[in-house]
Amino acid sequence: MFIAVYWWRVKPGKEDQFRKAWFRGTELIKARLGGLGSRLHRNADGRFVAYAQWPDQATWQRAYDARFDYGEPETARLFTDAVAEGAPGHMPVFSMTVTDDLLDLLRAA
Repeated sequence: MFIAVYWWRVKPGKEDQFRKAWFRGTELIKARLGGLGSRLHRNADGRFVAYAQWPDQATWQRAYDARFDYGEPETARLFTDAVAEGAPGHMPVFSMTVTDDLLDLLRAA
């Protein structure tokens, strides 16, 4: 499994728009580009941080090379419109391969 971690600062007042666009974009990435899903967090400094899972780095790379085009321009526009700052070019802050997994998804829900 391959993990990509991203962060964004969102324009004041556009937090709900950002979260809705992130949610819809993640659904589309899962359905059309092979992603396994993502978790969105809010850092103490106000940044949003997402942890995205992929089956492998090659699947992520194909999605990245396609500019994460999931065929719904309005969702992409709403996401981009809400973002004040983030990593350029959708590059992750961290990318890593899972070596051991003890995450308990049943209790985390």
